[in-house]
Amino acid sequence: MAKELKDYQLDERVETFALLKEVDARVTQQGKRYLALQLADRSMDIKGMKWDTTDAEVNELHAGIVVYIQAVRQAYQDKPQLKVLSIRPSKIGEPQDPADFVAAAPMRKQDMAEEVSAIIFQITNANWQRIVRHILGKYREQFLQFPAAKSNHHAFAGGLAFHTLSIVHLAQAVVKQYDNLDASLLYAGALLHDIGKVIELSGPVATQYTTAGNLIGHIVLVDEEIVLAATELQIDLKSEDMIILRHTVLAHHGLLEYGSPVRPMIKEANVLHQLDELDAGMQSFDNALAETNPGEFSPRQWALDNRSIYRPAGGHPGNETR
Repeated sequence: MAKELKDYQLDERVETFALLKEVDARVTQQGKRYLALQLADRSMDIKGMKWDTTDAEVNELHAGIVVYIQAVRQAYQDKPQLKVLSIRPSKIGEPQDPADFVAAAPMRKQDMAEEVSAIIFQITNANWQRIVRHILGKYREQFLQFPAAKSNHHAFAGGLAFHTLSIVHLAQAVVKQYDNLDASLLYAGALLHDIGKVIELSGPVATQYTTAGNLIGHIVLVDEEIVLAATELQIDLKSEDMIILRHTVLAHHGLLEYGSPVRPMIKEANVLHQLDELDAGMQSFDNALAETNPGEFSPRQWALDNRSIYRPAGGHPGNETR
């Protein structure tokens, strides 16, 4: 069985195929060109540096292709990195499908689609159900295929739908605990809260932020989709139903400095924010643990407030990753 990127150890020579997710031609202070790379397979993403790059490499390498690399695994600021000795696009007869190098959700796309359809029926408010059904129908394939982020949590194919379903599962448990919550509002908000990422992000392969993603962001983009849906379905945007649905989605990042234009001011909005934080945090822990040996600390994790994460040596339940 061929080695994956995560299988190579420090100072080990790497010879493998990988997806080229990012490539940036730069110049050193001495005027020499080099390439800053982001490479990936199903096991991990890793940065790479190719020094003394050639014109051919600059011209033929671009994000989204499969490449063959020879490199040495090193570490930079406690994080794995590759010193790339040679790199070229894969040839005919070699692996060439980028999808073969993209990590995927642990649920089948069809299973996620069927579960989402069942949850929509649990939204008993007619206006909210119509809005959710309209938007998810409009973006069905993207919703099931896109990651939930470029990096950090749920940054894998199908991650958007998988993260959304995780939020709904948590919401269903919370509704059982607190019987004075509006389950329909919470489920509708959960299903819609990140759908703007199908516009914010470019797709599951070599994911980048789109122009709209950089300039507007997914929270405003999903609110725009709700407004467009309501207009098309002739639902009164001034009704309380629509105002509190929009508020629940707009407030899901919790703080203004994290991108929400408003802070949660109804219970369901606050619950959605807390569940979003919980699920993103759990995935970020899993990501860190997957690249950390038992009994050791991970490199500092930007997604976890720059904390180092410890992986207990005893193999305690809950420390096994997917």
